[in-house]
Amino acid sequence: MCGVVGIAGKSPVNQMLFDALTMLQHRGQDAAGIVTCQEGRLFLRKDVGMVRDVFHTRHMRALQGNYGIGHVRYPTAGTSSSAEAQPFYVNSPYGITLAHNGNLTNAEEIHDDLFKTDLRHMNTDSDSEVLLNVLAHELQKRGKLVPTSEDIFQAVTRVHERCKGGYAVVAMITGQGLVGFRDPNGIRPLIYGSRETENGMEYIIASESVAITALGFKVERDIEPGEAVFIDSDGNFFTQQCAANPEYRPCIFEYVYFARPDATIDGISVYKARLKMGEKLAQKILREWGDEHDIDVVIPIPDTSRTSALELANMLGVKFREGFMKNRYIGRTFIMPGQQLRKKSVRQKLNPVELEFQGKNVLLVDDSIVRGTTCNEIIQMARDAGAKKVFFASAAPMVKYPNVYGIDMPAKSELIASE
Repeated sequence: MCGVVGIAGKSPVNQMLFDALTMLQHRGQDAAGIVTCQEGRLFLRKDVGMVRDVFHTRHMRALQGNYGIGHVRYPTAGTSSSAEAQPFYVNSPYGITLAHNGNLTNAEEIHDDLFKTDLRHMNTDSDSEVLLNVLAHELQKRGKLVPTSEDIFQAVTRVHERCKGGYAVVAMITGQGLVGFRDPNGIRPLIYGSRETENGMEYIIASESVAITALGFKVERDIEPGEAVFIDSDGNFFTQQCAANPEYRPCIFEYVYFARPDATIDGISVYKARLKMGEKLAQKILREWGDEHDIDVVIPIPDTSRTSALELANMLGVKFREGFMKNRYIGRTFIMPGQQLRKKSVRQKLNPVELEFQGKNVLLVDDSIVRGTTCNEIIQMARDAGAKKVFFASAAPMVKYPNVYGIDMPAKSELIASE
């Protein structure tokens, strides 16, 4: 799970990229990076840490140019190190930088193929570097000193043919322009916007609409599954479908957990989707337990489940209360690498308001139940706080199978609902 942004501007884009990445910080707190381009020169800053920690004033001043891309990273493939922070760079052809959200399922196979047949060396285990080198190789095969939009779209077509998995990509071709494309199933989100300035039209491509609207751009539309967009160095906009058989199959976890509630993905409001989840859960409780459900109060597990839990409480006709206070200086436990670290983090992150639990039958609502590690800890916390009965519900459907498209839950044996 990562966040990407690319801007083709008519004025310096360093501050806009910083602000966009801050709006996408929820998508990854492991590392951040920005690369800009001015007069054929690239300026790169990337490191491990939050956006605010990676970019200081001296770094921002060095990021010159009207075109640039940025990335916030949570490691789903490779390791957590500054070497694997994005964007990645390859010098031939043209000088290409790339930022990627998702996961390639055949990265190892392509990695070997790139070395044996394309003679391309990769310095990390990141599938994003694999994707970059595939794009670079396909562009190099075109053999053009100055690639046209058609050359770029043909290269993206070959990327779709060679790469399997989920990916949303922004790439910058030095001196040529900005490219954005999405896998043929639209698993990971990608959206673009524009705004008119005194000097001409500016464009932005990002993982979520919030990064677009916060910068004062107008959302144009989502990039379709398999589609690519290209903004050349003069600001001309091109788009083309590059996949043979695109089929829309988005990741439900974007709506359940990852995306901000004020985002709209593929025309669907994330906030409204979460309201609907609460509504469906309430209908199931009433269908199976009836009006005698014995629930005194509904308490959300902060923060993502709050919207669903509120709608659930309204439909059940019971009180909605904030029973857990969250320490906002602890990272999200679901996306913390390692089981022990997740478990330890729960009690550091959440603290119960005992008044809301004492002597009550409590329904705890989480956005999802994946491994079950955190919910067992939370249930025990509710009991320790004096709850008479504790019910635990997931706003999302059961997670029975692995997700290998950019989420840290690859092993079926780790999923509590898999049996």
